[in-house]
Amino acid sequence: MKRQNFLNDVLPNNFQEAIELAQMLWQRHPIPVQIFLVMCINLIIAPAVYAAADEDLTRKAAWGLSLLGLVIVGLAVYLFVVIFQPERF
Repeated sequence: MKRQNFLNDVLPNNFQEAIELAQMLWQRHPIPVQIFLVMCINLIIAPAVYAAADEDLTRKAAWGLSLLGLVIVGLAVYLFVVIFQPERF
């Protein structure tokens, strides 16, 4: 019974509370949340990379390649913003 009360106190009860919790976590700990989101996106991309490659590519290599691709895309977006909006930096 204690566990049920604890979960009711910790977990959000509706969608609005979930959004507020996400915003609070993003403001307090932005880097771990960003890493979590990248890994979630990687869950979608890595199987596609593994399926598109031949059999000589391991699952770890597919994860690594898709993570590397996400990092490259992130850096490209960052550099694009820095070039076209330098006054922000």
